[in-house]
Amino acid sequence: MAYKILIVDDEKMMTELLTDHLQDCGYETLAANSAGEAISLLQRQPDLIILDINMPGMDGLELCKSIRNHILCPILFVTARITEQDMINGLQYGGDDYITKPFSLAQLSARVAAHLRRDERNRSRPAVLTSDELIVNLSERSVSWHGREIPFSRREFDLIEFLMTNANQVFSRERIYEMVWGYDAEGDSGVIKEHIRKIRARLREVTGQDFIETVWGVGYKWKKNIP
Repeated sequence: MAYKILIVDDEKMMTELLTDHLQDCGYETLAANSAGEAISLLQRQPDLIILDINMPGMDGLELCKSIRNHILCPILFVTARITEQDMINGLQYGGDDYITKPFSLAQLSARVAAHLRRDERNRSRPAVLTSDELIVNLSERSVSWHGREIPFSRREFDLIEFLMTNANQVFSRERIYEMVWGYDAEGDSGVIKEHIRKIRARLREVTGQDFIETVWGVGYKWKKNIP
């Protein structure tokens, strides 16, 4: 199976160039032109990330810092920034290597291959779900937004995992109760409403967004794409 490489650069021409080259080298590629797009692709579990620093909005350094605790794969910075402090910042934020523009495609290929060989020694990957820029780490059972962890109880996390795994599907309170609490659970599906209220309030407080939609008369669903 081909290694999967995520390319993140706000310049579409650059992502297309690297995509074509790396595919020619036998890699599978994913391309993102913003931090938000990159986060949404993390659940595809890339084996290596090529990341530009100078992007509008959340730049490459902040993106790296935000996702580093949730992924184990190598992160290779490719950027026009060339000061020593930029290099230090990139490594301190969790990057594994640093290539300055302009660079040769042969050099990039060699660096990518070297990091993939080194990373082969540790192939375990935490399972990650994402929604917009929200990151849910199933291995650590943690939820974070822009590097800030959002605390949830065990049952609240179970609800988030179930709804996100089945994003855009509508479930009744009874069905959610059966799937999360178990078919043999003794209790009332009415507790779902209160748990959903708490989850929404906590997410809205931190992110300013509503991720769970109420479908009146039917139930709830996790909105897959947040505008």
